[in-house]
Amino acid sequence: MTKKKHRPQRTCVGCREVIEKRELVRIVRTQDGVFVDPTGKMSGRGAYLHNDISCWEKGLSGSLARSLKTQLTDDDKSRLLTYKDTISEHLE
Repeated sequence: MTKKKHRPQRTCVGCREVIEKRELVRIVRTQDGVFVDPTGKMSGRGAYLHNDISCWEKGLSGSLARSLKTQLTDDDKSRLLTYKDTISEHLE
């Protein structure tokens, strides 16, 4: 009998769907600000979003800041919006 491998589950803060961690983008709050964490290994408080424009819009409207327990600065929003724009280019 083979044992099924554990696959971590996370919740998208935009749509609240629970799916495998690898299918989501991790956003991390560090001492230097809020960043996209492509490796998923940066230290700091993390939150997850789908690679979907609607999830990013909902997340940036408030749920992401609540999950990270911080206020997003203008620099943070700028970095995240830049990443969101690259997602929208790839989806088109």
